[in-house]
Amino acid sequence: MKDRVNSSSVIGTRREFIKMSGVLITTTAVMQPKGLFAEAAKSNPEKKSEEQKGKEISPAEDLMREHGVLSRVLLIYDEIIIRLNSGKEFPVEVLVNSAGLIRRFVEDYHEKLEENHLFPRFEKMGKLVDLVRVLLQQHQAGRRLTDHIRNLAIPSTLKNPDEKRRLGQYLYLFIRMYRPHKAREDTVLFPAFHFIVSPTEYDSLGEAFEDQEEELFGKDGFEKIVEEVGKLEKTLGIYELSLFTSNL
Repeated sequence: MKDRVNSSSVIGTRREFIKMSGVLITTTAVMQPKGLFAEAAKSNPEKKSEEQKGKEISPAEDLMREHGVLSRVLLIYDEIIIRLNSGKEFPVEVLVNSAGLIRRFVEDYHEKLEENHLFPRFEKMGKLVDLVRVLLQQHQAGRRLTDHIRNLAIPSTLKNPDEKRRLGQYLYLFIRMYRPHKAREDTVLFPAFHFIVSPTEYDSLGEAFEDQEEELFGKDGFEKIVEEVGKLEKTLGIYELSLFTSNL
């Protein structure tokens, strides 16, 4: 009888231990999900790599969002032309800072990425060579126009009818060239670029673009540039998107 009682006690104790262990494991999993998920990620590095890859910006997306910055500066140039023609005043420092941003972000950074990483690869593959040649010529012409615009971005220009006319002409020529320029890159060059390099090289270029952006403009460099453009738009009173809504 004593042996039978002891045996039942042992069985009961074991059952209670297993039951309690299950509760503890479940509780630990609920209370410490990060630790468990981290272990799962370690055991499945391929999944982790795919999740990280999904957060990265591709070369084409990077270049196209930079075109968005250019488009917003072109709207600033549009507004300045309107004010030059109508005689309405505007803060000349808006033009100084806008042209400076074009030089610093578009010409010395964005276009250098295209000239150093995209154009040579198209030429090497013999693809879109004529387009690349024209795009490069337009980069060079754009820099000359920016030089002219920056030289005339001074208060005395606004008091001289001839210089005001020249400034308006340079701004118009810049806008006239760059709207089709960036449209052709967005719809032809950038989509084609994806197919002339390997997936590995394409991903590596995306990382290289991001590294260079951070090196030149600091962490969250693109966001800082967008904020800078927004301040210029607000100074001119053209920041609100609703201002461009048609009333027809």
